[in-house]
Amino acid sequence: MSAVSNANPGVATLAAGHGVVIGDLMEVTSGWSRLTNKIVKAGTVATNDIPLVGIDTLLTSIYPAAGGVGSIRVISGWTQLAQVLSSGSSGGEQQFTAYQFLESDSEKRIPTVKSAMGLTFSIADDATQAGYILAATANDDRLPRAVRITLPSGSVLLYNCFISINKTPSLSINEIMACEVTMSMLAEPTRY
Repeated sequence: MSAVSNANPGVATLAAGHGVVIGDLMEVTSGWSRLTNKIVKAGTVATNDIPLVGIDTLLTSIYPAAGGVGSIRVISGWTQLAQVLSSGSSGGEQQFTAYQFLESDSEKRIPTVKSAMGLTFSIADDATQAGYILAATANDDRLPRAVRITLPSGSVLLYNCFISINKTPSLSINEIMACEVTMSMLAEPTRY
C-alpha cells in the first residue's frame, strides 16, 4: 500500500496485480495508528485505488498527509466458533487525567486513552470442533486473526485480535463443561 488519501472514505493505492475486488475484507497495516490493525471492506476498485469503506481519514491531525503507507492482507476465509454458551466484553473505557490550577477551586479532566479491549466466550469443551481447533492454534502461534461477528440485525462487527484459549474446562455439577476463549483486540472494531 503505497498511499492512503485523506478522504471520506480513505482510498488506498495498492501495487499492480493486487487482486483485491469489491467487498473483500482486508487487514490494514498503516503508519496511521488509528487505521493500523483494522479489518476493513474494499469499496469499488478503480485499477489500483481501493476505497476503504467506512474509514474517514479527512482529519489530518489524526491522519497526517502521506503517513498512511503500509500493507494489506486479504482475509481468505472464516471458521465458526460454535457451541458458544456465553459471551462478555471488557475494556474500552475512556481514561482521563485530572489537573487543577493553583487559582482554581476545582479539578478538571481531559480524556487520554481508552483501556485495552477484549471479548470472552465460554464454549463447550469439544476439542473436535473447528473453532476450538483454530483457537488452540491461535493460542500457540500468537498471530492476529480477523474475527467477524454477525448480529441478528445483519450488521457485521469486524475485529483484529490475538486469540487465546484456556483448555482446562469448568467442572461444575449439572453444567456443560466449558472452556474460555479470549480475544484481545488490536484496534477498535469496524461495523458494516
